[in-house]
Parts: sequence; C-alpha cells; structure tokens
Amino acid sequence: MQFLFMSTKLVHITIQDHVEEKQETLGQILSGDRLVTAPYEVKFLQRKDHEVACAKKLTSEEVSQIQAAIKQYYLFQMYCDDLPIWGFIGKVDRSSTNNSEHKYLLYQHFEIELFFNKDQIIEAHLLMHPNEVLELAEGRDMDIKLLYSVHWIETNAHFHERMKKYSAPRDSSIHHFSIINSCVTFLILFGGLLIYYMRVIRKDFYDFIHEDAAVDREQTGWKCIRSDVFRYPKHRSLFAAALGSGAQLCILATFTLLLGLLGVFYPFNRGNLFIALIVLYTMTSGFAGYLAVLFYCQTEGKNWGKNLLLTGSLSSVPLFLIFCFLNTVAVFYQANAALPLGTIFTLLLIWVSLALPLLVLGGIAGKKSHGEFQATCETSKCPREVPSLRWYQGTLPQMVLAGFLPFSTIYMQLFYIFISIWGNRVYTLYSTIFVIFIILLITTSLITVALTHFQLAAEDHRWWWRSFLCGGSVGLYVYGFCFYYYYWRSDFSGFLQLSFFFGYMAWICYCIFLMCGSMGFYASLLYVRHIYSSIKSD
Repeated sequence: MQFLFMSTKLVHITIQDHVEEKQETLGQILSGDRLVTAPYEVKFLQRKDHEVACAKKLTSEEVSQIQAAIKQYYLFQMYCDDLPIWGFIGKVDRSSTNNSEHKYLLYQHFEIELFFNKDQIIEAHLLMHPNEVLELAEGRDMDIKLLYSVHWIETNAHFHERMKKYSAPRDSSIHHFSIINSCVTFLILFGGLLIYYMRVIRKDFYDFIHEDAAVDREQTGWKCIRSDVFRYPKHRSLFAAALGSGAQLCILATFTLLLGLLGVFYPFNRGNLFIALIVLYTMTSGFAGYLAVLFYCQTEGKNWGKNLLLTGSLSSVPLFLIFCFLNTVAVFYQANAALPLGTIFTLLLIWVSLALPLLVLGGIAGKKSHGEFQATCETSKCPREVPSLRWYQGTLPQMVLAGFLPFSTIYMQLFYIFISIWGNRVYTLYSTIFVIFIILLITTSLITVALTHFQLAAEDHRWWWRSFLCGGSVGLYVYGFCFYYYYWRSDFSGFLQLSFFFGYMAWICYCIFLMCGSMGFYASLLYVRHIYSSIKSD
C-alpha cells in the first residue's frame, strides 16, 4: 500500500532522502499537484507502532523554514487508496504573552487509523500526538526523527459510501437559505416586471392600436423611436465577437455543471475538472464562431474573417497574457503552480490543432446560413437625435443598478466557491450551484430587459451596447467581492498569492462579464422584437 504526499519544499526538507516523484497527468499538473511517495511502509491489516519514517539533520536555514510554516498553520496532504488525509506539521506554544518567546513545536509522531470492511479500505484518519513534539531552536542545526504508527479498525460501512464523509455539505442550512434567497429575489423581480408589463406596456399597446387615425396625436416614449430601435450598433465586429464568446462560455459553464451533477468529477481530483474545461472549451469553439459570424453577417458586416479572429482571441488572449505573467512569477518563487514548457506547448497545440479549426468551421457555417436580421420595424436613413438624459440614465449608473440584483442571488455561495478554489475545501454541491446559476441567468435577463425598456421609454435607441454592459456588470460585482475576500476573509499574504488571486480572478470575472452580457443582450433583443412587432412603420 502506498501513501502519496503533495510535494512541497517542506516535504523535500524533511524526507528528501526518501522522495520518489510520481508521474502526473495533465490535469494534476494544471492544478499544481506534485505527488511523491511517503516513507510509510504499510501492508494490509499489519499493525505498526512507533516505526521510524525518517531521521536526518536539519540545517539552521531549514529549521527557520519549518518554523515559518508552523507559524502560518501550514497543512500537509496525503492520499491513501485515493482517500485524502490532512495534518499540521506542528503547533505554536503561546503560553508566554511575549511573541518573541513563543515556542515552535514540530510533531514527531503521526498515527494513521485505517478503517476497513473485508478487503477494502473505507476511511482514513491521521492523528498528531501533542505530547510527542520537538521544540525547534532557531539559529542552529538540529537532529529530528519522525515516527508513525498504523492501526486497523473494522467497520460496517460499505465501499460505495466512503466518499460521503467528504462530499457531505458543511452548514447545509446556509446553502438551503442561499437558494431561498435567490428564489425570493427572482420572484420579487419577476413579479414587479409582470405587474409593470400588465399595467403600463399593455396599456400602451391598447392605446396605440385603438388610436383614431383622424386624430394627429404626437407619439412619445418608446413608440416614437421605432424607426431607430433596430439601427445597428457601432463596432459591430467587436460586439458580435463578444456575443459569440459569451454564448460559448455560457454553454461551457452549463455542461460543466451538468457533468458535476452526474458525478463525473472526483471530489479531490481537481485535475479532472481542468481536463473537462479544456475539452469543453475546445468543443464549444464552433458555437462561438457560428454565433459571432452569424450575427456579424446579419448586421451587414463584410470582413467576417477578421471578426472570426477577434472572436477566437477575445477570451483566450487575455488568459494567455495573464498566464505568462503569473507563470513567470511562479517560476521566480519556485512554486508548484509554475507549468513546465512541455505542458505549455501541449495546451497551445490543443488550441491550434482542435479549438481553432472548430472555430473556423463554425464561422463558415454561420457565414453560409445567415439571413437578414429579423427587425420588426424598418430603420430610417437618418438617426434620430437622442434627447438629453438625467444622470441616473447614463451607462455607469445603469450598470451599477443592473449588477446588484443578480449579484445578490449568488453572493452567499461565492464564499464557499472561493474556499474551494483557493483553499483546501472541496465544493460538491453541484445541484445547488446549478440552480443558482440558472437563477443568475434569468435574473440578469430580467433586470436587463427592464432597464432596456426604461431606456427606450426615454427615447434613447442606443440599447445594443447598453444591454450588454448592464448584463455583464455582475462580473464587476464579483471582482469587487474578491477584494473583500482577500483582505478580510483570507490569510493570503505576499506578492505570489496576491498576483495569482487577483490575476486569475480578473479573467474569471471577465468571462462572467461576457457570459452574462450576452444573455442580457439576447433577452433584450427578444423583448424589443416583441413590443415592436405590433407597431407598424409609417
């Protein structure tokens, strides 16, 4: 039976004479997992007491490194028969009120409890003996000896139940409350919009249809801009690329959560999740190319090849630039998160040989299948002048308002998701996050539709980019939450952790911006087509 350590500098300090590195998969390399064999010789049902794991002489520099790790409550992680085990390497004796007199104690004896049923291991525990410790003296070399014991305990639990302990949610009442909070927010928003639609918009329809043709009444509000509401936006190529990339990311997130619901992802193997994301991103590249080029050609765009190139680079190029910077930082700090050149070339090869061809095929399909843009009103040649708007009708105030309600549906789950991504906990409630994800998309669509209607009622026909920006503004709220989590809810410190956290979270929030922005626009487009379908052009 083999125990595997998560390879770190501390592991190499304490057991470097016994280290045997394991061959990692692509997913393990991407997640920063570097596994080495632990110096524990364990055979099934064989009890051991106070066996020597390793004995060596630590230099003063190594003693200082271990002291710093104990002070910062470092954990080590092992695997036994794919079951994860965690433990502290030591503790701090704070009996003295003077910080300079605190004692740093290294655990010397680790007791492993293995629960079995017939010939299968069901559960694994790791105990640190608080009385068998070694006080670390800073500034001098020290001899250490690490011991281990193995005890076997029979249990009635079945093999298929052994992951329940790890996948059982902590504070399940909080997760249930978060779903209730999201549903209540959605119902309040939906109810308010439904009442507004029944009272105001339907009345506008009725008044317009039954208006006496002999009476020359001047139209106001959203009805008077019917000849400009379908005027194509500026920067159509960028707009179409953003829609295609956002739709791709939405499909990617949906299929990833569905795979989680089906139990595809092993709770403590994040590598499977990274592999799934790479495969799904590659497979959905065709959707991005198809939707972007289709929309671009429908809005009378000519250079669809340039649009296709922009679509392919809109999400991948920012990730590549962020990765290059952060990988350089990781190499400088000699962190496990630094990817080797072979892995980088493998990822580039996947993108060039698979994702890029699918993107081109999708673009060609979109070019061949495009028709005319479905506008329910004719567009005049000269654009109508937009009246002066109040300050709260501007783009930035509308974005602030638009992102608040969708963010309120997810903020309670964000903390647990952040702990899973940046901590040692595992998030297994895919059903909860899937429900909240659907509510997020619906809430974003509803609030964007509402703000689009108010913009049209103010006789402002420039709703295309506004609906996208308002829909995507929830990504800015999530990035604001990152600052709260980093400075008030985490123990992160140092430039390495700061750059990795804010760097990768910037890209994730950017993807949320694209995804929710595309959802907001498509919902607004359906709404605009609906309300103007009953309006006849002069």
